[in-house]
Amino acid sequence: MAGSVGKGRAALRASPKRYSGTDPPLSLAGPTLADLQRTAELEKFLVEAGLYEGKEESAKREDVLSEIGQIVKEWVKQLTSKKGDAEQLVEQANAVLFTFGSYRLGVHGPEADIDTLCVGPSYVNREEDFFVTLHGILAEKEEVTELQPVPDAHVPVLKFKFRGISIDLLYASLSLSVIPADFDISQGSVLCDVDEATVRSLNGCRVADQILRLVPNVENFRTTLRCLKYWAKRRGVYSNITGFLGGVNWALLVARVCQLYPNAVPSMLVSRFFRVFTQWQWPNPVMLCAIENNDLGFSIWDPRKNPRDRNHLMPIITPAYPCMNSSYNVSSSTLRVIMEQFQFGNKICQEIELNKANWNALFEPFHFFEAYRKFLVVDIVAEDDDDLRLWKGWIESRLRQLTLKIDRDTKGILQCHPYPCEYSDPTIECAHCAFYMGLSRKEGSKKRGQQFDIRGTVDEFMREIGMYSLWKPGMDLAVTHVHREQVPSYVFEQGYKKPCPTMHANQQEQSDGDGTLSLSPYLESQPKRKYDSDGDGHVEPCKSVKRASVSPPGVGTPPHHGNSVSNVVCDSPVKFVSSVLCSGAQTSPSHDDTNLEQAQLTTSPYGSEDTSASGTSCAAVGAVVLADESSKLGNLTSDLEVDTIQIMPLHISLECVAQKGETKLEGIRSLASRNCEEFVESSVLAEKAHLDIGGDEVN
Repeated sequence: MAGSVGKGRAALRASPKRYSGTDPPLSLAGPTLADLQRTAELEKFLVEAGLYEGKEESAKREDVLSEIGQIVKEWVKQLTSKKGDAEQLVEQANAVLFTFGSYRLGVHGPEADIDTLCVGPSYVNREEDFFVTLHGILAEKEEVTELQPVPDAHVPVLKFKFRGISIDLLYASLSLSVIPADFDISQGSVLCDVDEATVRSLNGCRVADQILRLVPNVENFRTTLRCLKYWAKRRGVYSNITGFLGGVNWALLVARVCQLYPNAVPSMLVSRFFRVFTQWQWPNPVMLCAIENNDLGFSIWDPRKNPRDRNHLMPIITPAYPCMNSSYNVSSSTLRVIMEQFQFGNKICQEIELNKANWNALFEPFHFFEAYRKFLVVDIVAEDDDDLRLWKGWIESRLRQLTLKIDRDTKGILQCHPYPCEYSDPTIECAHCAFYMGLSRKEGSKKRGQQFDIRGTVDEFMREIGMYSLWKPGMDLAVTHVHREQVPSYVFEQGYKKPCPTMHANQQEQSDGDGTLSLSPYLESQPKRKYDSDGDGHVEPCKSVKRASVSPPGVGTPPHHGNSVSNVVCDSPVKFVSSVLCSGAQTSPSHDDTNLEQAQLTTSPYGSEDTSASGTSCAAVGAVVLADESSKLGNLTSDLEVDTIQIMPLHISLECVAQKGETKLEGIRSLASRNCEEFVESSVLAEKAHLDIGGDEVN
């Protein structure tokens, strides 16, 4: 039984070499002694990096799968008995547990979750029996923690931990009254008389089995895939949900390279991977076999017939019917980042082959906060960890939409790079986290006086977030933009020094007369804030002190070449937002209609119950200065040509976009205890401070 728990893996270890795919191999060459040596070094590196689990953990996983398999069998028997069926039918009642994803492919790591699929009979449904009855059974188990049903997902899933191991459990009800113990999920008949959600649930297992059948050497495939998944995580391009590539995408790309070089060993395959895909002409699809069609009537990927498929930028097609594009989430911005990382990998692999570098160089982490000067920050808070898990999952699944909307509304000129890592401040005890998005101008697109007003874009995104049906009091959200020097220190890896820019604010001013974009006068100051941060996690009251530098004490400003932005700011607005969101301020009702077209103010998390007549809260005003960050990633710290791109004042909270009759967000917390008058006053003070310092440089 291919793919079922406890079976099928050993038979694939010594699979014979065979040629598959839509094209013949590019090379049949085998490894040289140098290739074998580099492969041994690579395998040693992967072991030392902790990518393989020990025997005890492997045994624990098998025990957990066995226990879950027994639970679902008893669950189906219980439901069959309740139907009043004969005792013989109750005895025959069965459910079969399959695995897919990294565990099925044999490339899972020590902390990886296990993707599982429960296949049950036709009379056991997903809506009531799976998400209600089975959910209740699991909730009563002491071994089960963090139980989270996600019935409305594209692929409905039950998420939980069983004895500490993360499990994603799907369910598929087939048109059979009895599921045999040796059921073969790869046969086409399993798709008869099932709905689309069931097809998607079955697809993971069917795709994993097909991949293992279509690669010429399973062990070489596994080592190469394990290597490239680790590389993708280190370089920040491993995340399907945010528009990059997920596990199945990387598996399909690696499998295709294995087909093109059937006799190559892992060190060769890694190098060929980057060589092939830096030259790949997207949107030409990557396919392991010809697209199969039959009479079952399910939609398959076909840009000739389906207009939506023509918009896919990086199609990577699954090999099992119905063939789908597994990478439809990729946007123009994330494709750009992926291709830049492929270029980086190709460059390092060439150096490795010339003995000018070792494998450590390939796996150097991508320094996201050094690569960009401006960021959007999405701060998320909830009442407790369980609520945060639900709320964060909802927001994270829609961050890709924010990047698409920014691309749409700026005609692709303002590029947004969502970073697939979440951050939380260890000094703040409440349930919270934050996501960052790097902002840059599209290479070669320069326009004098250009400005971007993305308030409406973010407002649209916030309204969609506000439609969350499981919203609870305490769940809140704020979107802000920050400078690199305002990023708190806790986001940086241990041992990695926070970048220290070299130019001061007045140097920016002096360089504005050479044709760079200008700032509006009202963007030259920011309101002071009630709290300040020292960048290391300590929140303290903000002091009304005139400062010429926009950076925290001890940190200079980056080498901008536009107008100065602000001379009185808190050291870490991100920390400020998190701390205020977590402060447990009194709730306030949702605002009435919000006017996002005003020239001077925008919606803000600092609004109170006393808003202006137009319903617009106070603004945290500021300008965004973006470097032309399209330089190759191997030279992130080189001198960059800097333009001033103006993003209209942006500091928006969920409260500010909740209108009457449109959301259920009554009772959202106020994000600050001061009303608009305080911030208007502080804006004037900030502007005065700016004028007082003139253009003098202050060290």
